[in-house]
Amino acid sequence: MSPALYRAKPDDLERLMPLGAAFHAEEILQSTEDTRRATLAPLLDGSPHGAVYLIGPQRAPIGYIVVTFGWSVAPGGLDGFIDEIFISSGARGPGVGSEEITSLVAMLKSVGMKALYLEVDPKNARALRLYGRCHFKPRSGYQIMSRVL
Repeated sequence: MSPALYRAKPDDLERLMPLGAAFHAEEILQSTEDTRRATLAPLLDGSPHGAVYLIGPQRAPIGYIVVTFGWSVAPGGLDGFIDEIFISSGARGPGVGSEEITSLVAMLKSVGMKALYLEVDPKNARALRLYGRCHFKPRSGYQIMSRVL
């Protein structure tokens, strides 16, 4: 049985912060607590740019997913990007990630989202298997490029 997946609210920030810190440390992402707090708080407050979903019991979540929203002509409108997904190491394994992504996809599809994207380190075999089980696939002939402003 899958842990609960629910949209985080402002009062979830303090439960979310250690999960974000653990993810950033695990992925060796450069960020500070202040930066994480400043970027997560608007999403918890209802920003139209994205949402945070917590995984597990509300009082003690085991993970989270951040989805940012966009608009694209090719897929036909609303699209999203899984910006971050993290499940605590002790809760990984028996299909938790697959079940949570599947639940998220169904929910986003039900509100009209047309496409969902993510990026993954091509050397991360475990993540590639997870995303493959969830029907994500490389977009042939394309790669994500970025420019920090």
